[in-house]
Amino acid sequence: MFEFFSTTFNIVLYRPILNLLIWLYGAIGNFGWAIIVLTLIVKILLNPLNKRALESQKTMMKIQPKIKEIQSKFKDKEQQGREMLKLYQETKFNPFSGIFLLFLQLPVLWALFRVFQSGLDFEKTNGMLYSFISLPQAINPYFLTINLAEPSIFLAAITAVAQYIQVKTAAPPREEAKEKSKDQAERISQMVQKQTMLFIPAFTFFVLFNLPAAIALYWSLTTVLNIIQQKKIFEKHE
Repeated sequence: MFEFFSTTFNIVLYRPILNLLIWLYGAIGNFGWAIIVLTLIVKILLNPLNKRALESQKTMMKIQPKIKEIQSKFKDKEQQGREMLKLYQETKFNPFSGIFLLFLQLPVLWALFRVFQSGLDFEKTNGMLYSFISLPQAINPYFLTINLAEPSIFLAAITAVAQYIQVKTAAPPREEAKEKSKDQAERISQMVQKQTMLFIPAFTFFVLFNLPAAIALYWSLTTVLNIIQQKKIFEKHE
């Protein structure tokens, strides 16, 4: 069973992305720009999923006050659940859609991770290239003085900052987020939210610090594009 999924993964995702990256490098002649173009292509292909996930996130933020009102008004969990379901139906909100859409993207992200790890190692790509893709004699890993085959503290830091901006802009508006509540559960929720805003960028930096800079370049550009798309969608649904 594992072999079946592994073979399917290679045929459907890994090989096409790897071959596209090698072809882009041959056409452009610069590994960094090849990654940037590949990132834009992947972003366009995943745009429908990203858009729906962000719209779902914005809807959740808008109905959050109503959810809190239901939780304070109905102490009975069963009644609370019925009112929540009614609210979701009225707003056409699916609380699981964002998670589902994220899981749909995970195989693509894993394929990209493998491609960037093996893209510079021809021994790992042996037998994975299509017959019409020419294998370059060598790949120059440098992009703006950065060796994309090695970890880069600079790109890892840039990505972490971009990740922090994305998390912060996705948080509830300041007047809602800073509203003081006598409810202990509310205060704990706000504390967890603040810790998450710091943990995600820190975790991103730690992961990318130990990986090839090519992955950090892809991740940072994707995050910046997500911030722009997030801003447009959130403003549209104000």
